[in-house]
Amino acid sequence: MYCRLLSRSTARVKFSCNSTVHSFSRSFATASLPPDGTVVSETNRAEATLKRFWETVGISKRDDGLTVTLDMRALKTPSGNTLLLPRNKRLVATLIANEWENQETLLKPHALPMTSIASRAIDAFHDKKTCSEVRESLLNYLDTDTICFHHDDPSPLVELQHKYWDPLIEWAKSTFDIDIQVFTSILFHSQPAETRAKLNVILTEMNPWELAAMERATYVTKSFLIALALVKRHLTVEDAAVAAQVEVSSQIQRWGEVEDSHDVDFHDIRRQLGSAACLLTNSL
Repeated sequence: MYCRLLSRSTARVKFSCNSTVHSFSRSFATASLPPDGTVVSETNRAEATLKRFWETVGISKRDDGLTVTLDMRALKTPSGNTLLLPRNKRLVATLIANEWENQETLLKPHALPMTSIASRAIDAFHDKKTCSEVRESLLNYLDTDTICFHHDDPSPLVELQHKYWDPLIEWAKSTFDIDIQVFTSILFHSQPAETRAKLNVILTEMNPWELAAMERATYVTKSFLIALALVKRHLTVEDAAVAAQVEVSSQIQRWGEVEDSHDVDFHDIRRQLGSAACLLTNSL
């Protein structure tokens, strides 16, 4: 899903890192650029066929970075860039390789969270215009941030709000010297312009990996502040997931869990937030 299409190959791949050689297994193919100009990548092919077509998965050193390979060919992002990771992103490379090795007969795009978020960082966040647009989009979440809208009933929900949301709001206020307003109505509210300006500076200082993690975490939790706490390592993945699901937890306490809904959401939010947190890890 994330490489250019090449002629079919069955050669085994070598995973070389620090002189250690590893190999995985499975196959691969090429096509020229289609008439509409769409980038020819494994992303497009895999999405079209939903079938595994590679034999081997590996990790190799290239230039000053690491690449994940399918049949000895480096993965490419949906935009056609080589998915080249810094040497200190060895864990990220390993997780991406593991995602692809665990794709069996049929491809499961939802099971490639690390691949997609790393590709997003590479494709989008080296472009100043895109970074500016994403920062503006994320800041808009401030005015509808989940943890800034409190209910005064039922009591189990109120208790969860106090337990998980209040400390987070206080952390943001003291850490970044900002004012965060809490509302009891969803109509016509916004955070102070000064708060927005200070948080924009923080976003501007983020590198592509941090911004990609911030974007995913914000969209998944519907909360700028939860995402910021995760990126700044104030919250663990589990803490962030629990804070994001306060209202759902209250509903489950009252009415019980809906099978194939609440349980699916429980795991999905942790998978998505986990990919964001892992993207930020660095190794020596």
